Amino acid sequence: MLAVLVVCTGNSARSQMAEALLATRGAGRVRAASCGARPAARVHPLAVAALEERGIVWKGRSPKGFAAVEGERWDLVLTVCDRAREACPIFPSATAMAHWGMPDPAEAEGTEAERLAAFRAALVALERRVDALLALSFAERDRRALAVAAVRIGVMA
Repeated sequence: MLAVLVVCTGNSARSQMAEALLATRGAGRVRAASCGARPAARVHPLAVAALEERGIVWKGRSPKGFAAVEGERWDLVLTVCDRAREACPIFPSATAMAHWGMPDPAEAEGTEAERLAAFRAALVALERRVDALLALSFAERDRRALAVAAVRIGVMA
């Protein structure tokens, strides 16, 4: 089973959505978690709403900090925002790291519908990347190959 940690600044939107996708689409093949450099007070409700539109129930989750996951073994650590990439500590147990940077939907302005559209767009981008990651054969991947593949996935349009 591939252990994947997704890191973001607040652990309230992108990282939570990525964790949800990895946990549901990779069920039985992936152990997923997420955390943030400065965890927010709650998971963003529009992230929860966007996931629910895809049939993923993600209510009742709480953002976590680095301390909640630092003692665990990770095969892959993904950063999904530039600020988290800069603040991300070294996870000695991680075999590979990659950056999947993307705009923060929580910073979107406008009406509720316009803000939800930003969360939907982020979710679509994450779905493409997660699906590409899940298409890899984990058993055949060494640390370097996994890192290279994850980095390539991170620059997908």
